Amino acid sequence: MNLMSKCLSGAACLALMFSGAPAFAKEAKVSATAAAAPIAAKPALWKLSDPDTTIYLFGTIHVLPKGIDWMQGPVAKAFDSSDTLVTEIPEIDPAKMQGLVGKIALLPKGQTLKTVLSPKDYTALNKTLAENGLPAGAFDPLEPWFVAVTLSTLPLMKHGYTAESGVESQLQNRAKASKTPQVGLETAEFQLGIFDALPQKAQVTYLRDTIKGMPKFKTQIDSMVKYWSGGNPEKLGQLMNTGETDPALMKALLTNRNRNWTGWIKERMDKPGTVFIAVGAGHLAGKDSVQSMLKKQGFKLTRVQ
Repeated sequence: MNLMSKCLSGAACLALMFSGAPAFAKEAKVSATAAAAPIAAKPALWKLSDPDTTIYLFGTIHVLPKGIDWMQGPVAKAFDSSDTLVTEIPEIDPAKMQGLVGKIALLPKGQTLKTVLSPKDYTALNKTLAENGLPAGAFDPLEPWFVAVTLSTLPLMKHGYTAESGVESQLQNRAKASKTPQVGLETAEFQLGIFDALPQKAQVTYLRDTIKGMPKFKTQIDSMVKYWSGGNPEKLGQLMNTGETDPALMKALLTNRNRNWTGWIKERMDKPGTVFIAVGAGHLAGKDSVQSMLKKQGFKLTRVQ
């Protein structure tokens, strides 16, 4: 799982990064090249069904630029025929997300980033902040993992990527308009807790790697969107789920959650109805994907798009 995939690993992280970050972190200017020509996308969609139950599996990109037309064809038809929308987490009020910063992302009393990071890492952090028009010491009270995921938004925001244009936001808005019930597989607290539970040494490494990798983030997410839009989960999986140097984090962010969701789907198949499940595309790609786990449980999936 590369760094950008790690930062996009949970809808809660994206919501917190874009709504819970300090206000000055949202002031990055959007590049004049951010508005791209409309793209007709055909992202992958799967279905599993029995005589009285249908479940659609749709992989998402949590943040997107404007101008990608993916809610069409089989995806729109599947969504409109569903009686429930299931996402990683329920839609959360921005004020609540901001409250989670104080609850989850603050360093223990008596610690600051200046005391937690080495002088070299602290200098590199402040250099990055200055390059993005942010004041030195801006994130001093916050845990390294939160600083890492917040910094990761800056290259995306500059190039027009937003959570509002992301798949979950659009699906949730459409569900509200049609009064379709919404369900979350997880909570925001759970998703953020995965990062918060990392040992401080691992958090510092994550922040250090994020600072070094920021120049490549735009290229990485552009590639993710390209493979997602083209309905190529194999290439997307190779891009998102390779290069992970921390097996424990990979297990926590991907494998364990896929296993939990597989169990949820198995139980849901015992109830009648039609469900549209939308989760991060990385969870629907690779050898430990949700589809692979479902097949091992004896379920047959059909590729719809």
